[in-house]
Amino acid sequence: MNKIALITDSTCGLPKEYVDKYNVKVASLKVLYKDKEYIDGVTITPEEVYSRLEEELPTTSMPSVQDVKSLYSELEAEGYTHAIVLPVSSGLSGTINSFRLASEDFSNINTFIFDTKILSMAVGLIVLEVGKMIEENNDFDYICNRIPKIRENLWMYFTVDTLEYLIKGGRIGKVTGGIGQLLNLKPIITMDENGSYTNHSKVRGSKQAFNKLSSLATSILDKGKGKVIVMTGTMHEEANKLKETLEKHINTTFMYKGTITPAVGIHSGPRLLAVAVMLEQ
Repeated sequence: MNKIALITDSTCGLPKEYVDKYNVKVASLKVLYKDKEYIDGVTITPEEVYSRLEEELPTTSMPSVQDVKSLYSELEAEGYTHAIVLPVSSGLSGTINSFRLASEDFSNINTFIFDTKILSMAVGLIVLEVGKMIEENNDFDYICNRIPKIRENLWMYFTVDTLEYLIKGGRIGKVTGGIGQLLNLKPIITMDENGSYTNHSKVRGSKQAFNKLSSLATSILDKGKGKVIVMTGTMHEEANKLKETLEKHINTTFMYKGTITPAVGIHSGPRLLAVAVMLEQ
């Protein structure tokens, strides 16, 4: 009988209740300070990272091939025959390559690795759908064929107060800054076809940025039933307001508001507000 493992990485920020419910295996990124190394979201909290940003901007490192091999060894010992891997976008991290290389040494575990081309709890929405399908004992090939279709119905948009962190972290992609910073123009950022950040639009001021995110999410929900995620670093008041606005929509079937993990926040900055919507099929 097939036994399917469901794997993601720590940038997903999947709440523990869902990790436990669907027995999700999580490969952790590391947060690196000059004098110490932490495990993303495990040995250091988002709040601890954000409170120290003015003192030091840490770096991150993806799970090593050896880290992933250790995870696979555990799967092998637990009798898993198949694995579905849903990592952060290849356009933002090399994490997917660690999975590809490590899985080659475990040919006894049939592995499907999907480039989500998205990040944070937007990946989590895909993980939850796959978790349900595994729980319902769906066939491995059926689930793998469904995943690209799920991704086609998933959108994510976010705004940041400053592009400083995206620039420092090398994650600027096709997002442009320049004079916009002086004019108080706020970028509305989304993902391009390669899973990198790209500019969707620009608006003037934080209030208009909030309204734009709300409008984009609402226009998707107007098309049908959907699940909604709202994420932030430290903009909890705005995130709660966006959550309250969108959960009132008649087509919202699931709502979760959370905090981005340190490994994400280091590159985006804490003043981030994001929304993701996945239409049900």
